[in-house]
Amino acid sequence: MATVSVSVNGHHYPVGCEDGQERHVEALAREFDAKVREVGSQVGKVTELRLFLMAALVLADESADLRTRLAECQEKLGRSQSDDALSDIRAIQAIDAAAGQIEALAEGLA
Repeated sequence: MATVSVSVNGHHYPVGCEDGQERHVEALAREFDAKVREVGSQVGKVTELRLFLMAALVLADESADLRTRLAECQEKLGRSQSDDALSDIRAIQAIDAAAGQIEALAEGLA
């Protein structure tokens, strides 16, 4: 297990992570630090714990919005795939019907 030092709101914190995940954890910490600083500039002076909580809630809200949008996109994709499958079935049926008519015409000519 690896340990990285991350900086949030000017303070350094050691964080354990799986080997090879150090850069990912550092990137997440930078994102969280940016959100903490953004929230801090909006709310003024509050305790660091409250500031971290507020930033975490903002990020959780953004995450919930993204999950909702993802679910909507997945639903639209599912409908689109169903529509495509139905179109494929109709095309196959039309081709099959045309082939039947061609075969009947060919038998009539023979």
